[in-house]
Amino acid sequence: MSSIVLLGSTGSIGVNTLIVAKKFNIAIEVLVCGKNIELLNQQIQEHHPKVVIVADKKDVASVNHCCVSYGSEAILEAIENAQSKLVVNALVGFLGLRPTLKSIECGKRVALANKESLVAGGSFIDTSKIQPIDSEHFGLWYLLQDRPVSKMIITASGGAFRDWPLERLAHATLADTQKHPNWSMGQKITIDSATMVNKMFELLEARWLFGQGEYDAIIETKSLIHALIDFKDGSTTAHFAHASMQLPIAYALDKQMDEKILDHVNLLEIGSLDFRKIEKDRYPIWEIKEDLLKNPELGIVINAANEAAIEKFIAKEIGFMDISKIIMDAYAKFREKPQSIDDVFLLDKEVREAV
Repeated sequence: MSSIVLLGSTGSIGVNTLIVAKKFNIAIEVLVCGKNIELLNQQIQEHHPKVVIVADKKDVASVNHCCVSYGSEAILEAIENAQSKLVVNALVGFLGLRPTLKSIECGKRVALANKESLVAGGSFIDTSKIQPIDSEHFGLWYLLQDRPVSKMIITASGGAFRDWPLERLAHATLADTQKHPNWSMGQKITIDSATMVNKMFELLEARWLFGQGEYDAIIETKSLIHALIDFKDGSTTAHFAHASMQLPIAYALDKQMDEKILDHVNLLEIGSLDFRKIEKDRYPIWEIKEDLLKNPELGIVINAANEAAIEKFIAKEIGFMDISKIIMDAYAKFREKPQSIDDVFLLDKEVREAV
């Protein structure tokens, strides 16, 4: 029986990974979880992992397992010792980068949902070992053929504020950001969706995964089209699928997937789709999109500033629209590209301290 290491088991991607793994009789060798110990214990009872890792030492005693450890070093050690050839990295934030690097160093494939790995360290990651499990990158991968490409396009939902009057945005609260129109996700990624930073990250990821080229994003309000490719001959193809992570996860576990994972999208039931431009007055971060795609090594600056700004927003030290302003100010200030992976971690620290 094949097995996997699952980092971030209690988030939406982790939960869906376990559903798909059970369906295809794939064992769970290692489970890594943050703070949701109640759900973790349910997962342990159902999936019987050999090793369990939690974020905090104080939670170890609450975990119903004989082999429990905690912290980031324990994650790296578990990856190194694991027999599994596939690591599913669904961790949130910059802390997901080291596990991605360690997995590749150990000769394992990485099913990657942790955006920050490629955003922050893309130039130091062997992307041939990466299988993307974001819906958008999976869609691009699914559509690619041996034909000349003109442009790759991913879609955005528009986030919680896509229909808000612009004058209200400055007064948006943390609770407001969490009212996503299409998805139920974690706190940080839902904020990133509202600012459109999430989509900026995904464009950067696409750039690292698929190479130099033209990339863009548009809003598709029903989240049924995840990616489109404009080919040089004038054709455009689109990847339609219901909004479920189980499809990209299934292909990460088995690239020859030939079983039904989802029901098809019924276009007659859908009736129509609504496409919109990503406007800079609603999503100010879009101002730096083109420059960032020309300088993808500076993704580490965007990520560090974003994580630090979100902390300040959650603490009610800044307003919602200040998040994008802080990121753009940091991007203007820190222009030296990291020359090594050590530089990435140093620059991350510098940017956070400046913010």
